[in-house]
Order: sequence, then C-alpha cells, then structure tokens
Amino acid sequence: MLKKSLFFTTPAKLSLRNNQLVFLGVENAETRTVPIEDIGFVILEDQQLKISMPLLNALTRNNAAVVFCDDKHMPSSMLLNLDGHSVQTELFGYQLNASEPLKKNLWKQTVEAKIVNQAALLKYYNKKSSELTAFAKDVKSGDSTNREGAAARVYWKRLFGNQFERDRYGTSPNQLLNYGYIVLRAAVARGLCGSGLLPTIGIFHHNRYNRFCLADDIMEPYRPFVDRQVFKLQMENPGITELNTETKLALLDVLTIDVLMKNVMRPLMVAISHTSASLARCFAGESKKVVYPKFP
Repeated sequence: MLKKSLFFTTPAKLSLRNNQLVFLGVENAETRTVPIEDIGFVILEDQQLKISMPLLNALTRNNAAVVFCDDKHMPSSMLLNLDGHSVQTELFGYQLNASEPLKKNLWKQTVEAKIVNQAALLKYYNKKSSELTAFAKDVKSGDSTNREGAAARVYWKRLFGNQFERDRYGTSPNQLLNYGYIVLRAAVARGLCGSGLLPTIGIFHHNRYNRFCLADDIMEPYRPFVDRQVFKLQMENPGITELNTETKLALLDVLTIDVLMKNVMRPLMVAISHTSASLARCFAGESKKVVYPKFP
C-alpha cells in the first residue's frame, strides 16, 4: 500500500489517539485523523505546530520519516527510525565491512542508472540525449573517469537552457530543485532505515559533517524524477521564481509518481524501498545488482 505524505503548514496541535494521528487546527478548531500505519512521510513546516512525544514515537515505530522545517520554511532536519529491521545489527556489519571493489561496483551501477534517467528525460522532451547515452555506457568502476560530471555539464544546459548553472544558491529554478531534492533525500533515508541500513555510511559520498552519505549516494538515479517535476512546474507556470505552498505540494507529489521498476510500474516511494532492499542484499553477498527505477 502506498503510504501517505502529510504536509502541515498552519498552526495546529498534533497528537496520538487510538493509533491515529489527530490534527486539531488552532485557527478554526478543525479536527482530522489519519491512521499511523498509513503514513510514510510527514513535513512539519509551520513554526507554531505542537506535536506530542507519543505521536513522534508512533511515527518512528512505523518507519515514517518526519521532516522539520526552519523559520524560512525549508526542511532542516529529519527524525528516522534506527531500529526498524529484524536483523539490523547483522546488516550494519555487512555494510561497515563492505570491500572497496564492492563499493566501487555499486557506485558504477548508481552512476549508470542516473545518467540513463537523465538521457531518458531529455529524450522525453525532444532534447538531444545521445552524448548522455554514450556516457552511461562508458562508466568505469567507481566512476574513475567522472562520467557523472561530464554528463551533468551537458544535461543541465539541455534541460534548462544554456544560461542555467546548477548551484545550490543559484537563480531559479535552483530553489525548486533544492526543495525537491531535500524531500527525496528524506524519503531515501527512510527507505534505507527500513531495510536495516545506516544512511550515514556511504559507498561514494564521504563527509565527516554529513549524516546521510548513503542516502546521498542512492538518491542519485532518482534525481531526474525531481528534475521532471520542476520542469513541468516551469512549463505550467512560466516565470515561477518562489517556493509557495502550492509549489511545495507539487514537488512533494514526486513521491507518488509512477516509475518503472523491473518492468512493473510502482509509485516512486515504493520503488525506493525496493532499491534499498536490493542494496542490503548486495551488502549481504546475496546479489550483485542494485535495482533502480527508470522512466516509463
């Protein structure tokens, strides 16, 4: 079953009753309930929200990712379940003891899948993609020749125009991409925890200040799905430059779009769980292939 994504943008009290999230609006006393087991993702944006500890515990027990926003309404931290798998300690051991050849092979697969999806997105919008297709076929172990970077230099110009520079602090639509990637990162971290993996220990990304290196690795082939959401937003709203509630909800919808996974259509959030489970099997020596989604 596809889990619900909840986005709270107004003052309210959130509590737990009969294993349901209870929303009580402050301004109009509106009351709504959602079963805990139906929730996969929660974004808490309004700074006047009040949430109970029993509710937070219930959400984490059910492997729901809880994202807290700062006073600029941007996601700033996450609450995740680190005890969500029956053989978690065993999986942690496999992950921590993974060999360099294994990690390099996993990163090769990840970069290939990312570039293939970038090429597919360009092709969908009738933009030239042949260079990226060639780059995807030329990825070496550990991406030692940086085909990821070479593909990115072509991809961004083709998708958003020659004047566009992908920069976290750059001009529009960078702010839309940033928000979408933060949502995606949280969803991937949730999936990894649900598969008994440590989102901190990456296969390629290594940064002493980054608590989600593995999430940053595994989300790479999923980024083009966020890029498509942003591109569609721009097409439907020419000149869009700001993040508002409607825009954020549209970006949050990326978790529910259909993607192709082993010739089966699945919602993106479900696909993430399949990817993280396949990664756990690779660490355990049960498989050599990480399963990533493709555009339908």
